[in-house]
Amino acid sequence: MDGYFTTKRHESLREEVRNFAETEVRPRIADMEASRSVQHDLSRQIARQGWIGVTVDPQYGGMGLGHLAKTIVIEELARVSGAMGAMVQASQLGVAKIVHFGSEEQKKTWLPAVSHGDCLPTIAVTEPESGGHVLGMTASAERDGDDYVLNGRKVYVGNSHVGDLHGVVVRTGPGSKGLSAFLVESDRPGFSLGPERPAMGLHGFSFGELVFENCRVPASNLLGAEGDGLSVAYSSSVLYGRANLTAVSLGIHRALMEETVEFSKERQRYGESLHRLPSIRMKVGQMQSRLMTARLAAYHAVHLLDQGLPCDAELMNAKLINVEYALDSARNAMEVHAAAGLYTDRPVERYLRDAHHIFAPAGTSDVQLLRLGEVALGQSKGQWSQRLAHGVWSGDEQSAGNVA
Repeated sequence: MDGYFTTKRHESLREEVRNFAETEVRPRIADMEASRSVQHDLSRQIARQGWIGVTVDPQYGGMGLGHLAKTIVIEELARVSGAMGAMVQASQLGVAKIVHFGSEEQKKTWLPAVSHGDCLPTIAVTEPESGGHVLGMTASAERDGDDYVLNGRKVYVGNSHVGDLHGVVVRTGPGSKGLSAFLVESDRPGFSLGPERPAMGLHGFSFGELVFENCRVPASNLLGAEGDGLSVAYSSSVLYGRANLTAVSLGIHRALMEETVEFSKERQRYGESLHRLPSIRMKVGQMQSRLMTARLAAYHAVHLLDQGLPCDAELMNAKLINVEYALDSARNAMEVHAAAGLYTDRPVERYLRDAHHIFAPAGTSDVQLLRLGEVALGQSKGQWSQRLAHGVWSGDEQSAGNVA
């Protein structure tokens, strides 16, 4: 598939990220797994490579390479560490709100800092009582002179404990037009973090709770206009969330494939390599088929996005296929490894745990199927991908001669 959708610049970027992941991230995985602690220093080191700004226009210090390049960055990191792939994808979710809804002053203030690795942004939408029901949120912001005062809680916020700038969607009025989004710096009075909580997987990544208690932010921190909060939430999820989590799943899937192939070659049964058994070859073949299909779906969707073409359905399908296929291949990998896969001296159990973390964010598989059903029935509600694609600068693709 390399070279079908990708340019030489994409493949150069892939090699750069892969080398970094192998030399800087892989040696730390044992400590990350043992401590289960948030990797503040490693997160900053990754951010300083400039990859958080891969979709940001060069006039704001970004790389300007678009969504396919972003997919490659996340995929290569997640192949080595699902946690660090998740860290990058969560920060790039935070980029989306500024790229698409930020004022010129907000872009000039924050996008260079993000692109240079000096600021890790987040997006905070989900609440304890409303879950994925965005309109059910109750966290609020009330206007008070030149400020807004925020109160409430947000949960499952990617990069909660390493983030510097939180994009927070809260209620400023009733109904769907009553949601607004604000930029909230992590050092503002009235803002605090919930305790770090251990999780099943993605050790080293933080996805925790933000608390706002009479947290005062200036009106200039409003993203877009009052009432734009629903658009901020949906655009971040559709344009970045689905594609980003697809990339994390794809990286984990590749790792599962590579580890299982290596194991089946080195493990001996009946005097020859394990992969000589037809049953093992069939399972490996299933994994290979899934991986090829998943990667094609992922790259095709973000290629369309980079071209400014409508692709909401393709993004939904890419997330669905990549998550489900990675989980299916994780089961195959565990079956091939058998009891050996249960021990932590082999990474397959880590890949299995990490793969489960990608199921729910940006919509579970049931949500993706529901939306795809609406597409098939002609009931979908517009194309976020087409409406907002103009906000991402992807000049590399415009001159590529080998793009499908």
